[in-house]
Amino acid sequence: MSFNKVVSGADEALHDLKDGTILMLGGFGLCGIPENLIAALVRKGSKNLVCISNNAGVDDFGIGLMLKTRQVRKMISSYVGENEEFERQLLAGELEVDLIPQGSLAERIRAGGAGIPAFFTPAGTGTEVAEGKEVRWFDGKPHILEHGLTADFALVKAWKGDTMGNLIFHATARNFNPVMATAGKITVAEVEELVPAGQLDPDAIHTPGIFVQRIFQGKDYEKRIEQRTIRK
Repeated sequence: MSFNKVVSGADEALHDLKDGTILMLGGFGLCGIPENLIAALVRKGSKNLVCISNNAGVDDFGIGLMLKTRQVRKMISSYVGENEEFERQLLAGELEVDLIPQGSLAERIRAGGAGIPAFFTPAGTGTEVAEGKEVRWFDGKPHILEHGLTADFALVKAWKGDTMGNLIFHATARNFNPVMATAGKITVAEVEELVPAGQLDPDAIHTPGIFVQRIFQGKDYEKRIEQRTIRK
């Protein structure tokens, strides 16, 4: 058996992705997002996608590019405030949206990756988030039932990876990428630096290669900043 999981690039990595696929896309804001894979999705033109992501990108970058081409049927997210096209589609009834408290979103993904079907949390009680959900009381406080999340494809972006799929993330890119890598039936990782197996320090690895099915070295990263603030 070969443990070499390297593919030539984003297009090959997504060759079998079909319309209606449930996707997880890692990153936080515009940091640590799978830029190459998103570009490949736009080229591929896949439709009716369900996207699980902390945010929806901006109008001309990240998932915003997929919204512009009307490829997304539903967004499952926490923070969506930087995207005017997202707002327009939501208000026009053209886009399904499931807004989830950020901590609950992270835990639902972690639970899905760990094989935990559901859990109770106090987050969202007494709000629209709790509507239609089972409520139980623990230590005198109401908790709502949330279900674990999984996806057909988890698309993540790492700083370094090796040919066996072991991944190291850098700084803010550790938000959502590692947990999503565990929750995809097929996890695809694009990395800034791809090295032979054995070159990464085992103690530094954030995601073991057992969770990753395909990996490639990305290129032309823009690493945009949503709101640049500088000292006067």
